[in-house]
Amino acid sequence: MKTEITKLLGIEYPIIQGGMAWVAEYHLAAAVSNAGGLGLIGAASAPAKWVREQIQEAKKLTDKPFGVNIMLMSPYADDVAKVVVEEGVKVVTTGAGSPEKYMKMWKEAGVKVIPVVASVALAKRMERCGADALVAEGTEAGGHIGENTTMVLVPQVVDAVSIPVIAAGGIADGRGVAAAFMLGARGVQLGTHFVVTKESIVHENYKDRIIKAKDIDSRVTGRTAGHPVRALRNEMTKKYLELENKGAGFEELEQLTLGGLRKAVVEGDVKNGSVMAGQSAAMVKEKLSCKELIEKLVRETDTLIKGVGLYE
Repeated sequence: MKTEITKLLGIEYPIIQGGMAWVAEYHLAAAVSNAGGLGLIGAASAPAKWVREQIQEAKKLTDKPFGVNIMLMSPYADDVAKVVVEEGVKVVTTGAGSPEKYMKMWKEAGVKVIPVVASVALAKRMERCGADALVAEGTEAGGHIGENTTMVLVPQVVDAVSIPVIAAGGIADGRGVAAAFMLGARGVQLGTHFVVTKESIVHENYKDRIIKAKDIDSRVTGRTAGHPVRALRNEMTKKYLELENKGAGFEELEQLTLGGLRKAVVEGDVKNGSVMAGQSAAMVKEKLSCKELIEKLVRETDTLIKGVGLYE
């Protein structure tokens, strides 16, 4: 399963684990990398000291490549960008902004930069500023989302840029991986399925909620405020959507979700916390190790498209 992405990142399979806040820490990142994919540490809004510690702990568990996902709106983004270089991390994925001001520093340090994009315009801009590859993430994904579906976004981004594209959003099995390759992607990124892996430190209540999810359980809050977020329906999403429909302001809505992800991930409060998950949650039926999951994805994909000429 060799593509431009496996060559670019020095990994065995073109499978990347999403850099999910509160979820993507060093245990998960190292396990994914050891299994032949690319694990990511999600910096989210954490201070640089925490990110440095996570990187150092990951190095103790794996000698394979792993990366850091940087949320560029974070007040600590400048410091985290430097820590990545100081610690010799070779891959960065970015979201919630543009990484242009860090490009020179990262390029000089040999860091591969892979922005997450939800539109063709942003994809083109990221290519112009020196991105090595792109993650085209459809609205099916969990957490903060754009509007275009993976099915329509990926081929448009592939056509618009000359760098390799990684598909994300709604991918949970080999059929999704095969479909992504058919759309022109050279790799895939999964988030929701990795949340429930055995190495994930997420509270078991959160994992069980994903396993039990039905196709109708996905909700998007925050559309009126311009910050849509996908999570599984519960008391919090119900209250949020009721307030949103009544025209509540951003500050009132923000109060409802403050600390919500931590509440769900760490404390296991899946009723009042933010159980961020993609629409693929309904397709996740078992808790596997990262190695078992990646092997399953590769096996299923190979069965579907081996010999079609999509691998190099």
